[in-house]
Amino acid sequence: MALAKKILSAPDLARWRDGLRQAGKKLVVTNGCFDLLHLGHVMYLEQASRQGDALLVGVTNDAGVRALKGAGRPLNTAADRAAVLAALQSVDAVHVFPELDARAFLKSVKPDVYVKGGDYTLETINQDERRLLGELGVKIVLLPVVPGKSTSALLEKIHRL
Repeated sequence: MALAKKILSAPDLARWRDGLRQAGKKLVVTNGCFDLLHLGHVMYLEQASRQGDALLVGVTNDAGVRALKGAGRPLNTAADRAAVLAALQSVDAVHVFPELDARAFLKSVKPDVYVKGGDYTLETINQDERRLLGELGVKIVLLPVVPGKSTSALLEKIHRL
């Protein structure tokens, strides 16, 4: 699928999800900022894609990243972040969502599996999202982090230069 076709609007997302359901495919979803793509992200997304038949990445919009990470973030616009993610072979589709948390996005796509990185625990992921996932019967998978590979570590290294 061409890069631009992997970035889905809300109406396209619903049609895409319906197609997966009709084909009996298992949808894996993850979400985040993905502001400065690095090896940790790439390995995480590769592992996430192995949890089902299709991987959908929800991307926090620019205002949401600013609210979560502070002034000066994001480094890359949501459109740029979505395009970089869409270029990865492990990612089947990308959707930029406008809300601060992923609840509306998750409710609309109803994934079979929800994946987060091992820097989270069941207690530290967004508890409203966790409750919704429980109500939807979604399996939550926490994947191990790649030691020393994080956006924060990369930004610290850049600041030291």
